[in-house]
Formats: sequence, structure tokens, C-alpha cells
Amino acid sequence: MNHLNPAPSRRRFLAAAAGLGVTAAGTSGVAAAATGPRPLRVATFNIHHGASPADVLDLDRVARVIQAMRVDVVGLQEVDRFWKRSGFVDQPAWLGERLGMRYAFGANLDLDPEEPGRPRRQYGTAVLSRWPIRSWTNTHLPLVPGHEQRGLLRATLGVRGACVDFAVTHLQHDDGQERERQSARIVELLGSSPERTILVGDLNATADTPEIRTLTDVLGDVWPQAGTGDGFTYDSVNPHARIDFLLPSRDLRPLTAEVFTADPGASDHLPVVSELPLPARHRR
Repeated sequence: MNHLNPAPSRRRFLAAAAGLGVTAAGTSGVAAAATGPRPLRVATFNIHHGASPADVLDLDRVARVIQAMRVDVVGLQEVDRFWKRSGFVDQPAWLGERLGMRYAFGANLDLDPEEPGRPRRQYGTAVLSRWPIRSWTNTHLPLVPGHEQRGLLRATLGVRGACVDFAVTHLQHDDGQERERQSARIVELLGSSPERTILVGDLNATADTPEIRTLTDVLGDVWPQAGTGDGFTYDSVNPHARIDFLLPSRDLRPLTAEVFTADPGASDHLPVVSELPLPARHRR
């Protein structure tokens, strides 16, 4: 059953907004005010369960990176709930509270607790949003026996009175054929001609592979459209591959695309940020 966390209090939301500092009042905000509603600022971030590349746990460091990106919505991968390695913290709830954002969590692993009396430990993906999350679902993707279960978390956001479909995934890391089947299933779930839809995630493959082409046959890719340079996101200390993607539907043309490098030690991946103008659409 979908369970939507309550909207954050106005005090927490304002506190989080104030924490962004003067960077939130840059020229892009002036331009947006002059031309209409500002674009939706989105990101993807594999947070490595809140641990640095040296495996030092610091979830607040992850929160500071998300705050500094000034995003409206972010899709997270490698998110823990109630694991010993991450201090038994409910990470999506903690980040939502810390940042004044709504959240949805998709559990792809659901395991027995590591200590008696603890909640079941879960692992998967999450959405953090400043806009209301109207509903969400998590669908498990095709699995090779013995591999890690992967999923597609889809959240319907209410943005300025209309709906935006925001999806996050994390594909298998060591099996290209499995990723191809997972990508094909994602296309089935999102549709062959999606609109006002954004897929983000750590796809564990580069843009020239069949599994990524399966996705970009029906979705755009913000990096070749609006990015500069190689766009490498992994690993964060010595980036050499672009495996973290923002893939919007064709009706969403990115204005910007950026690999966010302000704190490469927060995780073993670098986040990607993009601004997407939303076309008008009837409410539903």
C-alpha cells in the first residue's frame, strides 16, 4: 500500500530554504521570473547508503549536497532503512525531515533485522520532493536468480496544479543482458510515448550500450542536449564513466545539465542536476 509522509511543516520548509544561502537568488531565478514559472530542477544521486568512498558514514554530508543543489526533486539510489552499517536510521525519512522535503521509498530488498527487536531492514531507491507526492508505486524489475533485486520507483508529483511522473531506478551492475531486460520492462511501465515524465538513476552502463539505447529510443538524455564535457559521474574521486542519467520525455527539453562536483567525497558517485521547463497540460 502507498503511504505518503505528511507534508513538511512551513517552519521546516523555510528553514531548509534559508539554508541554501545567497546562491538560491542567482540570475536564473531573475530570468525565470521574467519569463514565467521557473523550470523544474531535478537530480539523480547514488548516495552509497550515506557513506563516503572511504566508507565513512555521514548522512548529513549527503543532505548538505542535496541542499546545495537547490533541487525541486531528486531520485536517490542505494538508500538504507534500519541497517546496522548506517546506524539503523530510516534514511529516506531522516533526509525528508532534515531537508523539509516529502519522500517516497521503494524497497527492493526486504530482509530480517540484524538485531532482535529491530525493524526489518530494507534497501532501495527514494524520491525527495518539494512538491506534493500524490501517489507512488515500486515495481520489481526482471531478475537473474542470485542477483540483487532491482526496481522502478514511480512518483506522481503535483507541480503547479498539474502532474509530473518522476521515476528512479538502479540497474544491475554486472550483467548487461539483465540490464537490457530491465530497461525493456521500464519502457513497458512508462509507455512508448511518455509525456511530462522524468526517469533518473544509476544505470550502471554507458550511453552507447544496448540497454541505454532501449531507454533513449523513447526518452531524451539531458547530457548530450544541454551538458558540456564528458559528464563522467563514476567514481567520484576519479571520474571515468557516465553511468548516472537524467532521461526526460521528449516534451521536456533541458535548459541545463551539470555534474555536481562541490563535494566528491560525499558518495562514490557524483550527482547530476538539470533544469526542465514544464509544458502546459490539463490537470488530472
